[in-house]
Amino acid sequence: MNSSAQPLVAVIIVAAGNGTRLGHGQAKAFVSLAGRTILSRSLDPVFALAGEAQIVIVAPADRVGEAQQIGADVAGAASAYVTAVAGGETRQESVARGLAVLVDSVQTVLVHDAARALTPVAQFEAVIDAVVASGRGAVPGLPVSDTIKRTDPFGLALETVDRAELSAVQTPQGFPREQLERAYAEAGHDATDDAALVAEAGYPVTIIHGDPLAFKITTAWDLRRAEQELQPAPGLVLPRTGVGVDSHAFAPAADEQPLWLAGLHWPGEQGLSGHSDGDAVAHAICDALLSASGLGDIGSTFGTDDPRFSGARGEVFLTETLRMLTAAGLRVGNVAVQLIANRPRFAARRLEAQSVLAGILGAPVSISATTTDGLGFTGRSEGVVAIATALVYPA
Repeated sequence: MNSSAQPLVAVIIVAAGNGTRLGHGQAKAFVSLAGRTILSRSLDPVFALAGEAQIVIVAPADRVGEAQQIGADVAGAASAYVTAVAGGETRQESVARGLAVLVDSVQTVLVHDAARALTPVAQFEAVIDAVVASGRGAVPGLPVSDTIKRTDPFGLALETVDRAELSAVQTPQGFPREQLERAYAEAGHDATDDAALVAEAGYPVTIIHGDPLAFKITTAWDLRRAEQELQPAPGLVLPRTGVGVDSHAFAPAADEQPLWLAGLHWPGEQGLSGHSDGDAVAHAICDALLSASGLGDIGSTFGTDDPRFSGARGEVFLTETLRMLTAAGLRVGNVAVQLIANRPRFAARRLEAQSVLAGILGAPVSISATTTDGLGFTGRSEGVVAIATALVYPA
């Protein structure tokens, strides 16, 4: 781990189980879940945490390198926070090996089962907050809804257990670091979870509200359930998104170039230079739509060497882009544009511009405008920049 990183929180991901009941013939954490490994998906909420955290993946000894790579792939730029170590014969030994590599700055430790791959980030945040606020362990749990019977070795019901006193616990389980380390140092037997060891060491543990999505993938049935949770709802069509950026410098005043911007003519304003009319807003929208639809970009689609587009208005580009999307079986969901410029004063004509562009595309268009407080070429009034995002759907 990067020595300059000083996280106060660590998350130990226990991924060393053999997964016998899952029936895939390999360690459970490395089984595919909707196109990615269970381990990979279990890391998603960890890297969505608001604060920095050291991530320790405890993996089978022969798959430590693979676990490190999976962690790095999910972490991206934060890969320096990920460490993979070899686990032990038992879960308890695996957690102990994870504890052994924590950096000195860590004060709060979460232990999480990779098999609970759909646990929401809110559950991680809630556990961290509870530990920090109370100075004691915090474990998520759900009320037991079924009637519980105590039985004898032969399966005969002996009595009904009061379920109001019961909670089905989940992970991540969080603790002040010194309490968890002491509990492990004093452990004389294997416990089913970390909270049991901490409680036996004399420290109180609080149960906080858990989440049904934090269920444990143990059997093939559980795996299928997890796959269904990751599927879009029936009939739900997911959009594709694209981003487009365009910039143009103002033409020399001597050229008397008219200004066309956001589909509007701006009388009395200095125009923008370019092969076409220089409408940066229209061009950025085209780029965003082409990006979202996978149809290329504005440069390759409307090349400057094509005389058809010499001096062409932004409407020409938008209309042709819309035709291409329609031919590809797509429709525009909506478009949002951020215009960065000192001039023209855009606010007075914003609604007019939105109406014109929406009329061309047949979809909502929103435009906002800002400046850079004098910074850069836009701040010096040398040109404009437009950044557009677009959503497209199957038609």
